[in-house]
Amino acid sequence: MHLHVADTDICATRCVEEYDNPCTRFCPAAVYEMVEDVSAPHGKRLQVNAANCVHWKTCDIKDPYEIITWVTPEGGSGPNYQNL
Repeated sequence: MHLHVADTDICATRCVEEYDNPCTRFCPAAVYEMVEDVSAPHGKRLQVNAANCVHWKTCDIKDPYEIITWVTPEGGSGPNYQNL
């Protein structure tokens, strides 16, 4: 996967309390979503919908804890958009 979140527990604890999970808002493609999970801290966990990613790298730049790392997908050359 081209999106790596180093510590998803931060998303369900510190980030929700301090910033209200900005990744769920600054990503234009709804890649990051906080979903209900009774076994997770505070009853929610981060779900990464990597297939939605439009490769803008906003998550890597805007993440307040710098725990999201975006790496170039598709073997290092980036996305291959066929119909543009």
